[in-house]
Parts: sequence; structure tokens; C-alpha cells
Amino acid sequence: MNDLKLYEMAKEAMVNAYAPFSKFSVGAALLGESGQVYTGVNVENSSFGATICAERSAFVQAVSKGERRFQKIAIATSDGEAWPCGICRQFMREFCDEDFPIITGDPENRIVTYTLGQLLPEGFRLEEGGTQIRDK
Repeated sequence: MNDLKLYEMAKEAMVNAYAPFSKFSVGAALLGESGQVYTGVNVENSSFGATICAERSAFVQAVSKGERRFQKIAIATSDGEAWPCGICRQFMREFCDEDFPIITGDPENRIVTYTLGQLLPEGFRLEEGGTQIRDK
């Protein structure tokens, strides 16, 4: 699937976001290794710490359906380019290597892509047993 199509799917998902406090709706479309696309939206909560971002929403949906390997993710907002927050970047690192593509764009579909390693230069994950694996 090309990057623009995935980005358009993120824009379509964005309409279902629940953002009554920030008014900042976000949609994500995550392409699994299987070819299946999983979408997610941000869901705000009166207890702000309970809010979940669109990227994690998409990953949680994918993982709950058994997918564990991913090709790329697209993120869309009505305001233009938006990049994952720090928590989402580290969450992605649990499942993806530093070369994982992250795509965003603007309302005119001008897209930009960075890798997870560019956005999280010192990412890490733990192996079973708790040994830390760090990016290069």
C-alpha cells in the first residue's frame, strides 16, 4: 500500500476521534505485515491521564487481533502535520525497529515521512527477562 493511501485512511478515521477538550482530532492508520490496516483515533477523558492517542489506539487494536509486526503508520489531523508524542514513540518501539516509517501530512495530502529512529533516537525495548535492547 502506498503512503498516500494509508494517510487518506488515517484522515478518514480521524472523524471518529473523541476530543471534546482539546478539539484536536487525530486519526491513525497502521499497516500490519499481514497487509491488514488497523485504524485508531484519539480518545480524550476527563481524567487527562486516561486519554489515549490515535497511534496507540491503532496498535492496541492490531495487537488484540494477533498482529505483532508492522510495515508503517500514517497519522492525520485537521491542522496539518502531527508527529507522535513521546509515549507513542516508545510504544511503537516495542513492536518496530528504528527504520519503521511514520507518515504525516497536511489537508492537501502533502505527506512527509520520518523513521522511528529519527523521532526516537535512543529508543529501547526489553527482552524477556528484562534485559534492555537499545537502538544503535
